[in-house]
This record gives sequence, C-alpha cells and structure tokens, in this order.
Amino acid sequence: MQSRSIITASRARSLVGASACVVLLAAGCGAGEAPRGSVDSAMVHIERQVSYGPRVPGSPARDHAARYLARTLERYGARVSLQSFEIEDPYAEQRRLHLINIVASFAPERTRRIMLCAHYDSRPWADQEADSSLWSTPIPGAVDGAASVGVLLEIARVVGARAPEDIGVDIVLFDGEDYGRAGDIEHYLLGSKHFVVNLGNYRPTCAILLDMVGGKGTRVRRETLSKDHAGAWLDVVFARAAALGLDYFEAADGPPMIDDHVPLLQAGIPAID
Repeated sequence: MQSRSIITASRARSLVGASACVVLLAAGCGAGEAPRGSVDSAMVHIERQVSYGPRVPGSPARDHAARYLARTLERYGARVSLQSFEIEDPYAEQRRLHLINIVASFAPERTRRIMLCAHYDSRPWADQEADSSLWSTPIPGAVDGAASVGVLLEIARVVGARAPEDIGVDIVLFDGEDYGRAGDIEHYLLGSKHFVVNLGNYRPTCAILLDMVGGKGTRVRRETLSKDHAGAWLDVVFARAAALGLDYFEAADGPPMIDDHVPLLQAGIPAID
C-alpha cells in the first residue's frame, strides 16, 4: 500500500502497459485482439498527478487532482459523479477531514456492469522510510496511487472509444485509502468504506482493484483474499496474462492484502486485488 519512490520510467512503462491490457481484456473488450492503448498517455496522467504534489486528503493538491481526474473521465465520455463526505480527523482534534470519491460510468443504462478501481490519494506520512527524519513527510505517491489511476484513465479512453457491447464499465477512484497511521487499520480504506455504505442497488458482476502497479521489480501474484472470495475472476485475469505472455504475473499465491477490495468483498461484491 505504501511507497515513497518515484517511478522508474522504463519499468513503469512495461508494467503500466501490461496492467492495462489484462484489465481491458478481463472487462470484456474481446479476446481476439487487445484494444490499442497508449502507455505514453498513461504516463502523462501519472506525471500530471504527481506534479500537484502529495495528494493528501483535504489538501489543495488532492483538490487539483480530483478536478483533473473528473474532467479527464468526462472528456473520455463517462458520466461522472463525486461522492463528497467528511469524517472527524482521527489525528487532529476539532478538525473535519473532507474526502472525495470519483465515480465514472460508461453505458450507465446497462444493468450488467464491471467495476475497475484504484485510490488516488497519497500517504501523509513516509513512515516506512529507513530515515526517521522523513516519517512526517507526505509521499509523492507515484507508484502508490498515481500509476494505477494512470492505467484506469487510459482504459477509460479506450472504453470511451470502443465500449464493450453487452456490459457497462464503472471506474471508481477512491480517496483516503492510505490515511491511517501504522497499525491503525480502522482509518485506512476510508473512500471504499464510504462507497460500500452508499451502494444502493449497485452490484457489479465483479470489481478489479489496481494498487501499486508500475513499481520497479513488481510481480503480480494471486492475492489470498481475492483467491478465497473471487477465485473465478482471478483465474480470468491470470489466464489473460498468460495468453499475452506477461511474465510479471506469477501463478504463485501472494499474501493477503488489506486494500480497497476488502470493503467490496464484505459488501458481497466479487473483488480482486
């Protein structure tokens, strides 16, 4: 969930492209030929997010990023809505923390839907750095947030131009995923927890969560909670990756992750990380 390093460009390009291909195919855009995405376009979106500074919930950088992401998704043809909400800041007395989820829907009239999601906030504390003097410094969040969002924005561009024929696609960008301090699980995943409380009748066929894609040396394994609760969808994604010859995806099991797919699973949505 956490990384302070800026993306290594060449490695990021490969991983971002691989992630986009697999998610597009799993979303039902056709098995015969991978839709043509642009890694350069995804990289522009990543760099733009990082240029605002750390996207800490409630900060001007987060506000700038939210506007950019919402406008870009609208430009690609999605119907966009914002889920704005506030909580008591657990780490600052007498302060309200304002958060914004971004929900973009393609073909919103269709009842059969797939949900693609990521978080766009960045961590307020670099508390995993070896140098303790940096622990109170917010992270840029290039890998931890921006890379996954860049993939989803490029997917949005392709879906807007070449939508699946029989399924609607929702792209949800969560705020507040990384707000909790170490050991305080309750105050992580703020955006996805709010999202599931306000689901109404929305029940996607499945949800695919991207997080921490694009990091140097990244390997994608079969995350345990995804396998246990939505194994059939994990099989679809890994089969697509194998068919495309993407060696970043490994058949080995990975450890369970506390991530934005957990509230979705708890709400009964098959979700994979």
